[in-house]
Amino acid sequence: MGHARVYMILVSTMMIWGVNVSLIKILVEHFLPVTITALRIFTASLAVFLTLAITKQIRRPQGKEWGYIFGGALLSVVCHHYFLAEGLTKTSATNAGLILGLGPLLTALFATILLKGKLTVARWIGFLLGGAGVSFTVLAGKTGISAITAGDIDIFVAILTQALSFILIKKASATLDPRLLTGYMLLFGSIILFMISLWMEPQGLAHLSAAPPFVWVVFFFSAIMATAFGHMIYNYAIGKIGAAEASIFMNLSTFFSLVGAAVLLDEALLPAHLIGFILIVSGVLLGSGSLEELWRQRKQTIQIQKRS
Repeated sequence: MGHARVYMILVSTMMIWGVNVSLIKILVEHFLPVTITALRIFTASLAVFLTLAITKQIRRPQGKEWGYIFGGALLSVVCHHYFLAEGLTKTSATNAGLILGLGPLLTALFATILLKGKLTVARWIGFLLGGAGVSFTVLAGKTGISAITAGDIDIFVAILTQALSFILIKKASATLDPRLLTGYMLLFGSIILFMISLWMEPQGLAHLSAAPPFVWVVFFFSAIMATAFGHMIYNYAIGKIGAAEASIFMNLSTFFSLVGAAVLLDEALLPAHLIGFILIVSGVLLGSGSLEELWRQRKQTIQIQKRS
């Protein structure tokens, strides 16, 4: 699969993830957060394994692959989703949006240090533009961010552990299909989260019967489309184009989350958000390396034409 196609699929995934922020808000308003998160991720793992079974891509991991699976499950599933669910119940959407916007920069930093990756000046500018776009987007129409709360710390831990998990996923992709890795990570992570929920939320399962039918529609869409297929696609992209390059697309989810909130939660979508969107897209084009790739292709085309 060419990089251009991977980029297009990542944009579509970010649209789904952006809408999923509003869906998660709906879920945590009707259920206890850790319990519903564990069930949502377990449902996602079943969807992933069903898909892989149909395509005959399931195999038993070997050797150090188990280490990547459990490490990824703890970082990307247990820690990220636990602290995200907890944080969203204790902090403002503005603060959460700004902190989550640090994800691409943290991933680029870890990729440079741990994977010994090299990012060009253009790509670093792209990451900074993307961060500025996220900040502009979430602060548009606001008087400023609220005071730092315990929820803000939870959100930061959530994005920090996710950034570290992307490095593990990139390492594991050398021998293990990222889509199969996703299934194992979601399965083991959901089991650990469920055990945590039994301790923290002993009445969590009892709350499930009180939800109206439309909430269960939200649950299955979030679990299957956003968590199962979304993470399969995203982790596959990490294996193809790299952790830092894929992470820059996460900035797009901030804008799409605002669109989703406007449609699903009747929150305001302001003209100033368009400026933030332009900054984010500019950051994605530079940070992902797509402009550099187009420039290289153009130079090669010109050289071929000169030779002919």
